[in-house]
Amino acid sequence: MENKFDLISDFAPGGDQPEAIKGLLSGLKKGLQMQTLLGATGTGKTFTMANIIASVQKPTLIIAHNKTLAAQLASEFKSFFPNNAVHYFVSYYDYYQPEAYLPTTDTYIEKDAQINKEIDRLRHATTQSLLTRKDVIIVASVSCIYGLGSPVEYERVNFKIEKGMTLSRTEAMQRLIGIHYERTNADLSPAQFRALGNTIEIMPVSETLQYRIAFSGNKVEEILKIDPVSSRILQEENHVFVFPAKHFITAEDQKEKAVKAIAYELKSQLAYFEKEGKLLEAERLKRRTSYDMAMIKEMRYCSGIENYSRLLSGKKAGEPPETLLSYFPHDKDGNPEFLLFIDESHVTLPQLGAMYSGDASRKQTLVDFGFRLPSAKDNRPLKFEEFKQRIGQTIFVSATPGKNEAELSEQTVEQIIRPTGLVDPEVLVRPILEQVLVASDKVLETKNLNLEPRNYPGQVQDFINEAVSEIKKGGRVLATTLTKKMAEDLSAYLKEKGVKAEYMHSDIKTIERIQIITKFRKGAFDVLVGVNLLREGLDMPEVSLIGILDADKEGFLRSEVSLIQTIGRAARNANGRVILYADQITGSMERAMGETKRRRDVQLAYNKKHGITPKTISKAINDITEGMESDHAKAVNAELALDMELFAAVEKAGGKKGKGKKNPIEKLIALKEAEMKEAVKVLDFETAAILRDEIVVLKNKTYINPEK
Repeated sequence: MENKFDLISDFAPGGDQPEAIKGLLSGLKKGLQMQTLLGATGTGKTFTMANIIASVQKPTLIIAHNKTLAAQLASEFKSFFPNNAVHYFVSYYDYYQPEAYLPTTDTYIEKDAQINKEIDRLRHATTQSLLTRKDVIIVASVSCIYGLGSPVEYERVNFKIEKGMTLSRTEAMQRLIGIHYERTNADLSPAQFRALGNTIEIMPVSETLQYRIAFSGNKVEEILKIDPVSSRILQEENHVFVFPAKHFITAEDQKEKAVKAIAYELKSQLAYFEKEGKLLEAERLKRRTSYDMAMIKEMRYCSGIENYSRLLSGKKAGEPPETLLSYFPHDKDGNPEFLLFIDESHVTLPQLGAMYSGDASRKQTLVDFGFRLPSAKDNRPLKFEEFKQRIGQTIFVSATPGKNEAELSEQTVEQIIRPTGLVDPEVLVRPILEQVLVASDKVLETKNLNLEPRNYPGQVQDFINEAVSEIKKGGRVLATTLTKKMAEDLSAYLKEKGVKAEYMHSDIKTIERIQIITKFRKGAFDVLVGVNLLREGLDMPEVSLIGILDADKEGFLRSEVSLIQTIGRAARNANGRVILYADQITGSMERAMGETKRRRDVQLAYNKKHGITPKTISKAINDITEGMESDHAKAVNAELALDMELFAAVEKAGGKKGKGKKNPIEKLIALKEAEMKEAVKVLDFETAAILRDEIVVLKNKTYINPEK
């Protein structure tokens, strides 16, 4: 039933989950604005969150501190709430270099970005769901506090096409162009349309299916939902919502006001520069802003239009921008009516608090040197105080909450017992350097080494030896290094030694990171090497060994919190072990090992009392990117499905294709090979490539008839 959260799970809350759920729900009912869930790794914090959402029945926002963790959470919540709208909202840049100016070297850096169209589509799907239904869960990165455009305007220009409504084909095309849809004669992509006879075919910005609108005179006669690859009609619709292709939308009357406001501000700023004798800055600003105004007048859009967002929206100077939070429901007094979880809050909260200052400094320099108008400073993330004013009841979730949570929370609820009985991993300490080992007060004791005292090879070789041993037992291994270069080098060295390994760090694109983790969990390789991306929240129960290199290099990546989080990655496996490579025991190491032992002792006592034997978590391997196939892959799969249906029908009817001794698959391969050769002859290489890959799938017998 729409607008009702329906939690689907084979499990009931266990361990101390019931008490944690009860405590947090009690706090919500009492009206507590901020609470903390201190949940140890592997205790099922996500399941606890899901139970709270199902009980509260409110739209929910979950903020994670990086895109990879957000993707994992989105996959988990999709499995818990398959009948509800679960969306993934992160920055749509695969690569982003912000506009900047370096006065010391007189270097202007133009904004450079590569937009991921699939993530842009998911962002639009997010905002559309928030404006059209109540049963919505959004998993977002901290990009959700950046300016997004007015939800009022975004919804106002929403184009609803209904069967039987009065609307001509020409009017429909004008409306589509007005909301930034692009007309094309080629295959459709999201936010494009094409006109064919008395029909228009549209692919909404948030979808990968297309809609065929048939007109009879000035009326909409028919609306069909169509598979864009096979052209099969999926179903007939009574209506379709077409939302704008961009979040920054301005009404015609507001556009005129905005252009006047830009011109007025330009005149004022030019007068200021001329008074200060800054003629170069004045000329620079005049040239750029005049061009942008001309584009906005003609196209209602310009590159970098977000820098004029305050003027386009009619807001006052200094007013905070509209963000994703603005799209969530509010009551008549403007109070938020949604639930917020801040996951891995010990990292996410500082990120949320730091966004504004760094952005403000860069923008001020651009304004001072004539690259932007002063109003560009209002194209910014929210300040932390503004963020707090725009959220309702909030639950911080972390295995290691910090002072921020302690200051903000009105209640802390602990969840440290795992229903599975799994205990925190055994933690060993071994030296970094190759050395002769002597048990003394100054040198690490050899009892942790399981090696001969005079035969220790150093951290890298010891880790490789342990990894090879663990892999032979069927385990998977993580290694964390201090730098990206070290991660790449260790991965390469492992491969040289015959170990299947890959590295992962922040230079790798968002979707590729998610796919790397999925391949690792599926066993495509055995060792994953990373920096801090392998820490908070990533759920990989297959991991039975973790090596933390240079663990005594005190700092952000080797702090108490960081070490506890990294150690926790092995807490979902019954055979979990962690090796800290260090030549001295730092304060962070000592506290991290102490807290790990405390939690281990609590779990062991619980297991003994209830007669529980720990078992490794068995968790489905879900990948949010599995729904993001390339157009080529979709074409191959769709064509194969259609061909198999047709071929089976011919075979059943005893047609010509059914004669002979070849089995149906072999005959279909022969037909495909002939078609591929014909396509190459007429230089239709795109069709030839699809046919080639269909043949590969058929030869590998990887195609499965859905009817069998």
